[in-house]
Amino acid sequence: MADETTSRAAGHARRLVVLAGPTAVGKGTVAARVRAEHPEIWISVSATTRAPRPGEVDGVHYHFVSAEEFDRLVDDGQMLEWAVVHGSNRYGTPRGPVEEHLAAGVPALLEIDLQGARQVREAMPEALFVFLKPPSWDELVSRLVGRGTEDEAERERRLATARVELAAEDEFDVTIVNADVGHACDELVALIENPPDSVRASSTTSL
Repeated sequence: MADETTSRAAGHARRLVVLAGPTAVGKGTVAARVRAEHPEIWISVSATTRAPRPGEVDGVHYHFVSAEEFDRLVDDGQMLEWAVVHGSNRYGTPRGPVEEHLAAGVPALLEIDLQGARQVREAMPEALFVFLKPPSWDELVSRLVGRGTEDEAERERRLATARVELAAEDEFDVTIVNADVGHACDELVALIENPPDSVRASSTTSL
């Protein structure tokens, strides 16, 4: 499968697919499923100035760079997007690997937050922007509470952010409803392999 896809793509530049959506919608889970089941699809690895955590591998989980190197990448226009997270460490998407894989005909996916997606649209407007949406607001709340990783105050903050993020759906080209991770993954892979020509498309299995 991977060899066939690569062969078909050889010599033809690809269109970057950008996946974004509200907090707790499952962007990382869907992207992880794509990574596990479709090795022919390259998923962008972010750069960060923070130190590696136990078990993290440079180039796999993140590209760990110094503050000076990050500054150089930004100054040279080599970041598609970047942001300061939690007031200290910086995270961003290096432009070079994305452009290299696309030029080589390799299908490429970028999983990112809403603000990052807006920056990528400015830098690479030809990309396909996919909005991952929960089946309902109640389901999004249930998923966030079920994670058990935030206290009540943090959950309320994230839910307020999620309401704003959900309102940005119309900024995207395609919407996928994440009612089932497997179905959402299949829809996303189909879009990556055959991006629609239309500016706005709807998910066929959104329930």
